[in-house]
Amino acid sequence: MPLFDTRVAAVLVRLDRNPFHHGTLGAARSLGRAGVPVHLVAGDPAEPVARSRYVRRCHARPPGDGLAAVRHALARVADTLAGDPAVLLPLDDATAVALDELRREPDGPARRFLLPDQPPGLAARVADKAALAATCHRLGVPHPRTLVPADADEAAAMAAALGLPVVAKWSRPWLLTPGAGLRSTVLARSTRQVRDLYARVVQAGSPLLLQRYLPASRDGDWFFHAYCDSAGACGVAATGRKVRSWPDGAGLTAVGTWAPNPAVERLARDLITALGYRGVADLDFRRDPDTGTYHLLDFNPRPGAQFRLFADPWGLDVVRALHLDLTGRPVPDLVRSYGRRFAVENYAALSLLASPRRRVRPYGPSGGLETAWYAADDPAPAFAMARAWAAHLARRAWAAPRRAWRAEADTRAPIPAQPTVRRADSRPDTHAAGHCTAPADPADPPASSTPVSPTRPNSPTGLASPVNPPTPSPRR
Repeated sequence: MPLFDTRVAAVLVRLDRNPFHHGTLGAARSLGRAGVPVHLVAGDPAEPVARSRYVRRCHARPPGDGLAAVRHALARVADTLAGDPAVLLPLDDATAVALDELRREPDGPARRFLLPDQPPGLAARVADKAALAATCHRLGVPHPRTLVPADADEAAAMAAALGLPVVAKWSRPWLLTPGAGLRSTVLARSTRQVRDLYARVVQAGSPLLLQRYLPASRDGDWFFHAYCDSAGACGVAATGRKVRSWPDGAGLTAVGTWAPNPAVERLARDLITALGYRGVADLDFRRDPDTGTYHLLDFNPRPGAQFRLFADPWGLDVVRALHLDLTGRPVPDLVRSYGRRFAVENYAALSLLASPRRRVRPYGPSGGLETAWYAADDPAPAFAMARAWAAHLARRAWAAPRRAWRAEADTRAPIPAQPTVRRADSRPDTHAAGHCTAPADPADPPASSTPVSPTRPNSPTGLASPVNPPTPSPRR
């Protein structure tokens, strides 16, 4: 295993308030086991990850959201480090986008930390769902057909044109207000549900996108994780298959396995090279069962929560590669360990209850299993998670009858007339709004990786001129 510069701390930053974010714990353990001092800026100093023996210090998340919160947190941590260098690692899209802006401020606090030399504004362009769809269309990368409605009537017409069910996404899910009852992605099964979603576009803070639903299929969901160094090389990169997810068939990875997929890897590497991307990346793909083509669903400019699946026999992963590269140490190529598995205990249990059928292993013999929460050398976070998870499920069960009653009342209520929202321009980041049927919850997974598809935001009907064609062929 390569030697790390343990004089350089790592600062993990996450604006997401989800206390069950297992990717944060994975990053703390990965770097802490290598001897790197780990500082954590997260939603709550009492959350399970803060119990890890590998967290040197936990800093409370500052009040507010976005740029101001990250700026305040970085200034405070930099003062704590007394001028010593530290590597910054964002663990959610909101933080990644904020850091991309802060690093361009001449006297901003991000200048006191080590970050990949990312092209300006690229993190926001790949994290924004509408901008990503436009980028895929421009570069010839397959992406589900996505439409951007201008009003509730157009949203209903688009949903019918795409075919129900349809995936409804907020273009910039990190702008959603916590506690507002909005989910980043919803599988809408009726035009009424689509109208209800559009009714909250202003509250959501970004456009509502309607995307063609690619049905789940056996061996159809894949992901690609990589670290791209300062020279653009991606020697630490791998593909994995989603074996179980939560919600089942459309959500985050509950069980995954390391397996080769040359088609997905080629698509991902070509896109990363075309963009000039630097740093850690997590890309999600789904195969269209009708054509066999893999479509890009999401591009996350930070580690995926299941990144520890791709830890090679020497312990190298994308997070360790980031620290080695930014501290001037050589980064070896990843040694492939096909058959290795990764399971998130709480979500895997829910997936198993919802769909108990056996899932076939996709490739080769078992290469070992790593669990997200329990580790023999660091058991405290798993016990803390189990207590918090039990309390969370109890609260959900207690509130279920009231939620069901409200949903039934909503179905009986008349639909109010919605004002037409017109765009000032045709850029992909023009604002729109929507309403999700299920209330948001800290333990619910973030964005579903269910497929979505775009049209040009200011097309006259919204039904023509799609942002990306149904099945484009990738450019080489």
